[in-house]
Amino acid sequence: MRRSFWVALGLGAGATAAVVTSRWARRQAKRVAPTTIAREAKGGLLDLGKLVSESIAEGKRAMADREEELRTELLADPPPREPAGAGTTRRPSAE
Repeated sequence: MRRSFWVALGLGAGATAAVVTSRWARRQAKRVAPTTIAREAKGGLLDLGKLVSESIAEGKRAMADREEELRTELLADPPPREPAGAGTTRRPSAE
């Protein structure tokens, strides 16, 4: 009676372990299947492309903002300047 109990218990544990192991192996095989890897790579590339395009757009916006700042600084009406040599006119000498 004791032996049959332990044999039955061993068979049950072995069968359970075999089922669990086969399910785990199937999940792992499905995870590394070429179609799954390709799908994940495609998603990663799409995300990367989206980040790059957003980065480029942000750079263009920053460039346009900086260009506008420079234009307002450089094209603002400067204070009136005297023409060159305006204060240093020579008078004929009375020699």
